[in-house]
Amino acid sequence: MSSSSALRLESIKLFAGLGADELAQVEPIFSERAVPARTRVIVEGETGDEMFVLVSGKVRIVKSMILPEVDIAALAGKDPSKVLATLTGDSRPFFGEMGLVSDSPRSATVETLEPSRFLVTDRERFYGLVSREPELGCKLLSALCGRMAEMVRSSNAEVMKLTTALALLLSGRS
Repeated sequence: MSSSSALRLESIKLFAGLGADELAQVEPIFSERAVPARTRVIVEGETGDEMFVLVSGKVRIVKSMILPEVDIAALAGKDPSKVLATLTGDSRPFFGEMGLVSDSPRSATVETLEPSRFLVTDRERFYGLVSREPELGCKLLSALCGRMAEMVRSSNAEVMKLTTALALLLSGRS
């Protein structure tokens, strides 16, 4: 990465609270990647070990709204996916962090809507830093855990809304 990347790292929520020396240790585990428009950088259902920070461009996050074993033909041509979010590089969003800590399949697809640039790290580089610099590693893992906890709370709230709506619908009190 270029020396100006440290400034970009400071603007990423994951690295909030890290000092200049710590950012200098984080910087080498990231590489820059330019991706053309209409390219999938993460594909739902596939495994991957990379985390991405969007530094410029625009992406959309798309999730299938049916279980893989359901016959898509039963939907009569309707698209079974939903756009969960559209993100721009302005806020330096990051995604794919679960791939750093788990071999589980990706939970959504991320596709570029325009040419985009990312900072990218993978599990090997991330855990290499964690093992070389345990104090810094604890800070980074704590930040990742906080992000994942936010996502679980948000998902729980959505499940409660859906469960309530379904219960009301089934009871005839919609």
